[in-house]
Amino acid sequence: MSAIRLLVLGAVRQHGRAHGYQVRNDLEYWGAHEWSNAKPGSIYHALKQMAKQGLLHAHEIAPSTAGGPPRTEYELTDWGTEEYFRLLREALTSYDQKMDVKSAAIGFMVDLPRAEAVALLKDRIRRTEAWRSSVTEHYVPEDGPEQLGHIGEIMNLWVHTADAEAEWTQRLIGRIEDGAYMFAGEGDPFVGVLADDEENPYATGERHPEDDR
Repeated sequence: MSAIRLLVLGAVRQHGRAHGYQVRNDLEYWGAHEWSNAKPGSIYHALKQMAKQGLLHAHEIAPSTAGGPPRTEYELTDWGTEEYFRLLREALTSYDQKMDVKSAAIGFMVDLPRAEAVALLKDRIRRTEAWRSSVTEHYVPEDGPEQLGHIGEIMNLWVHTADAEAEWTQRLIGRIEDGAYMFAGEGDPFVGVLADDEENPYATGERHPEDDR
């Protein structure tokens, strides 16, 4: 899975309707340009591509303040909403996703009901443990990596990473079950987007030709 689709759909959904620069600005505010492939060109390409695919509806509005063609605002279609939640659920349960996908999933997990988020994270642990069991059929961590020569360090890294992630996920589950954070249906959600006139302290300041469209 590519993180960019989940990130862009999630950012548009938080606004209801958003133009491309708003999406870019929010993703930079979240630091996504540092831990994912959410660079300006990728963001604008994803918006246009998902509009062509029917996941987003593109609204042409008034010309941008910088002049030139009208800005385009994007809004999730019903299919786009379904795809967003499909990607989110898949990212929360799949243990073998890249770090950017995992990070995006954690960032949007509160869009789900609390009980569902917990169930998906528990499923993630079960899948991680099943993967670990398949590895340890051939590699015994207690015997150390040297049993397979220096190549054993690779399997040692995999096993230790899986163990650390399972432990972290279990602690996250505990925090959620104890009432941490505001999940879907529980009240006003956490506001993680910038107002139009709010300065982004984490903006890169790098201009892109699509910023005004």
